[in-house]
Amino acid sequence: MATTKKKPKKRTAPEMNGPLSPPAVASEVFTLAETAAYLRLKEDDVKRLAEVQGIPGRFVGNEWRFLKSAIQEWLSMPRPNGANEGIWAQAGSWKDDPYLNEMLEDIYRKRGRPMARKE
Repeated sequence: MATTKKKPKKRTAPEMNGPLSPPAVASEVFTLAETAAYLRLKEDDVKRLAEVQGIPGRFVGNEWRFLKSAIQEWLSMPRPNGANEGIWAQAGSWKDDPYLNEMLEDIYRKRGRPMARKE
């Protein structure tokens, strides 16, 4: 009885289905436009959020990049208590201070200017 040789299987490049495969990574990294679409915002608003409110993103070369999972985590975090920090957060906080007028008069006196009066 004659034996036949089996043909060797054709070798192909291994499939990349792991966590770092290019298609998976590419879909996890957003451009500015993709991030804006994902968040349903204008691109300018996303830029402002990245620069001012700490939305996680990186300015690479001359383009913004955002990691989808980092954006999801940022969205799930409660808004910080000091979100309105700055000059407007302090507006009106001194209105009932009993020493306010005395301090203002002292400041104007040291500047050598008369205090402006409300009518």
